[in-house]
Formats: sequence, structure tokens, C-alpha cells
Amino acid sequence: MSFLEHLAQTQPIAHAILELALVAVLGLALGSVTIRGIRLGTAGVLFAGIVIGHFGQRIDHQILAFSKEFGLILFVFAIGLQLGPGFFAALRRQGLRLNLLAASVVLLGAGVTLVLTGTAGLDPFAALGIFSGATTNTPSLGATQQVLATLPQVAADKAALPALAYALSYPVAIAGIILTLLLLAAVFRIDPRREAAAFAAEERRAIEPLEHMHLIVENRNLDRVPVGELPGLRETGVVVSRIRSAGETEVRSATETTVLHVGDVILAVGTHHGLEQFRRVVGSVTGDDLTQAKSNVTYRRLVVTHKAVLGKTIGELGLGQLYGVTVPRLRRAEVEMTAQPHIRLQFGDVVAVVGPEAALDQVAKKLGNSLKALNETQFIPIFLGIALGVLAGVQPFNLLGLPVPVRLGLAGGPLLAAILLGRLGQIGRLVWYMPATTNLAFRELGITLFLACVGLEAGERFFATALSATGLRWLLMGATVTILPLLAIGVVARVAWKLNFVTLCGLLAGSMTDPPALAFANALAGSDAPTVSYATVYPLTMLLRILVAQVLAIALCT
Repeated sequence: MSFLEHLAQTQPIAHAILELALVAVLGLALGSVTIRGIRLGTAGVLFAGIVIGHFGQRIDHQILAFSKEFGLILFVFAIGLQLGPGFFAALRRQGLRLNLLAASVVLLGAGVTLVLTGTAGLDPFAALGIFSGATTNTPSLGATQQVLATLPQVAADKAALPALAYALSYPVAIAGIILTLLLLAAVFRIDPRREAAAFAAEERRAIEPLEHMHLIVENRNLDRVPVGELPGLRETGVVVSRIRSAGETEVRSATETTVLHVGDVILAVGTHHGLEQFRRVVGSVTGDDLTQAKSNVTYRRLVVTHKAVLGKTIGELGLGQLYGVTVPRLRRAEVEMTAQPHIRLQFGDVVAVVGPEAALDQVAKKLGNSLKALNETQFIPIFLGIALGVLAGVQPFNLLGLPVPVRLGLAGGPLLAAILLGRLGQIGRLVWYMPATTNLAFRELGITLFLACVGLEAGERFFATALSATGLRWLLMGATVTILPLLAIGVVARVAWKLNFVTLCGLLAGSMTDPPALAFANALAGSDAPTVSYATVYPLTMLLRILVAQVLAIALCT
């Protein structure tokens, strides 16, 4: 201990790194222990931090605060970049319902807090801290403290109660959220892995898969018409990729300038519905298979990595005119679509190209097709995005006439910035793309730092307060504020709306703005599926929790 005490006094940064590393090692080891198929995962770091925070040396407060906030920023920014490309599509599909359920969790939590304050003799100032801690929302605690600073005649000991109650409630809340997820799974006899597979299958069904169809041109009105001028081609979203002229055996790629004749056989790519509409215009289905015919036409998947083509549409590239190739399909963020001319290319897009081998080599050079570039992380856009997110998070704005401006905080701002930048993909030569392995590493590092710091902060006074009569009451009330709203909404969502369990897990974790619960839900489901609903409800929930905390402070303490 003398060595640690000396290190803390002479080299506080080295001491902080050493203690954080120790917490991470012990916590991750604890989280890897599996009991009846269940493990804590990175949430084990929190509990290791509480124990070491109680028995260990104190870390410099400013170093601890920086490490905690920076870890949280890394976690939410990586999540936002991952979800950005498909976020708005998910929001359109089920966003209203999920945000309504999440808002209900917030309002029920506020209602339970008010009831406990009025009926159980809970100190109003402690109630504010319990509301923030029991919902694992640090920005709402900050908003509460700002409101109290504007109120007249608030004693210093009373003003300190919210932070103490928050520190006591926060670890219990994380355990309460995890317990609620396990309880819901047990009550409804849910297999999380099976639900994750069902969720993935449902997501695939929501996006109509692409098919191909061989057609013989029978419509005489199409004789001598270029492929690019075929009626219904744009409306149906169909792409013609190969053609064999009537009376010939050679198969070649079909570009927009390729002229059709009656009797030609073409290969069309599109959705089932689009192909059926296109068939009515062109002719009838034939048993010929152009993909099996001998020809110099081949097929290759190429990755877009060349910055010169980013932001350009497929039509603007003119690959058919320049190289005599066709681009029938494009895959982006695990979603496959027909390569319509108006689609703008983003870094990491995978395009299917049909044409002669030599031409495909030229197209590959134009598009980049560099696996090395695909696996590299471009840090300038990432740190610029983080900076923009922090600026967005600290900007105050007035809402509903509240006396204290509202802020998104260092969690909400970076998350929103990452979602928007991930959706845009690139601005000029700045590309917001992060390889999957790098994204996972950022998330794991961020959440580990965050939980280690929260545990060390809480550990200092946790056991002394928790073992007192007042502390035990706060613990029980905090657990009530955490669990009751989650259970109520979880049951309603599962029974009334038949919500998939992985979606429900993300919803409940997001309604609590709780990264550890999300990490646990991902581990429980064996996939990242809960992050979709988590990110869908997180922005509104964050704003609502900040607002409700300020309203509670005004209502209880004036």
C-alpha cells in the first residue's frame, strides 16, 4: 500500500492508469464467468470498480471525470457510426411505437419518484438523485444540480444530497435493469438466441430480396430500342445485366446503349414485384440461362474505396459507356439493392459488376477495390465527428419556458452526430467509415473505461451509505424506480404488441440511456440486434430525462 500511496502522491496519472487497468482486468474476468448460460460481460467492471473503490486508493477527481466522459463518448460515437446508415429506415418502420414505449418508461419513473416522495417520506433532494441514478442518466443529474443552483436558500448539505443518492442508486440500477431483462426472459420463457435469429429473419423479410429473370424480347415496340430507354425500367428498379442477340450464341454485358431486337434474350435483376412488371412490358420468361452460357462475360464484386468516386452517382460514372460493363447490384450496410443510376456511392459499398475480364480490371482500379483501405481506420474524420458531437452536446437551448437551459450532454451530442455522419457517409474527402473490428474495439474500450470510473466513484461511499438505515431505504426506493416502470412496459410491449425480445432489450436499455445494459443485452442475444432499438429511442429519451429531471427539481424543491 505504501507504494500505491507514494505513486498516487507523486505520479497521479500513472496511479490512475494502474488502478483503472486493475479494475478492467478483474471486472472483465468477473464478467466472463458463466452461470447457467448467463454472464455479466462488461457490466462486471462496474462491480469490480465498486469493490476496489472502497478498499483502494482514491484517483484524482479530474482524471477520473475525464476518463469516464471520454469512455462514454467513445462508446456512443462508435454505436452511432455503426447504426447511421440504417437508422432512419428503422425509425420509419417502428420508431413511433418504440419512442412511445420509451417515453412511458421515463414518465412512469418520474411518477414512482413522486409517489415515494409523498408517501414514504423520501427527502425531496435525495429523490432527485435517486431519479437520475435509478435511471442511470448522468446528464439529468447535472440538469438537476443546475436548477438547484438557481433556487434561493438551498443549504449546502441539501444541495449535496442528489449526488450522493445518485452514486448509491446507479450501481443498483444497472443490476436492476439486467435483473429485469432476465426476469422477462424467464417469465415469458424466451430463448434470446432464438429471438435474435427471428429478428434477423424479420429484418431480411422487410427488405425484398433481389432475384433474376431471363426474358425473351417479344414486344415489337421495343425493336431497336436502347436498354436505357426501355419503358418501366426506372419505375420497376430493374437492371438489365446480360444479353444474347437473336440467332447468336455469344453472351455479352448489356449497357444502357445496347440496342434490343425482337428475339433477344436478356438477364434482368430486380425484386420479384419489379421483375413481374418488367416482364409484362418486354415479353415472356425463357428457360435459357445466360449465366451458364460460354462467353467472355464474367461477374465480380468490387469494393468502393477510391475517394475520387465517392459521392458520385452510378450514372455519373458512366461505367457502361466507358468500359462496356453493367452494374446490376449494390450492397450497403448488409442491404442489397439494384444499382439504380441515381444512387450515390459511399465508402465500403460493394458493387456487382458484369463484363469482360479485362474491363472488370479497369473498373476495379477506378472504384479502388482495396481491402487494405477497407480495413484502415481514418482518424481525422472520427475525431472531427467527436468534436462536433461534443459541441452539439454542450450547446444550451431553452425549452418549454424552463428556467435552466437544456443540453444534450456528452452522451447525446456525440451519438446524434455519429448517427448523422454515419448516414451521410462522407463530406468531400472526409469519410466516416469504421471497420467492424475497430468499431467493436472502440465500444468495448469506451464502456470498460466508463464503468470502471463509475464503480470507483461510487465505491468510496457506497458501503458506508448502503449499510446505513437511510442508505438501505434509498437502495430499495432506487430499485423500485428502476424496476417497476421497466417491468410494466416490458410486459405491455411483449403481451400487447408481441415485441421481439432483442428489440425489447434495446428499448428498455435505451429508455434508461444505459450502455452497460445494452452491452449485456448484446451478450445475452449473441448479436448486436438490440442496438437498433436502443439508438432509435436514445435521443428522445435523453432529452426527455433531462427535461423531466428539471421539472421534478422545480416541483419538489420550491
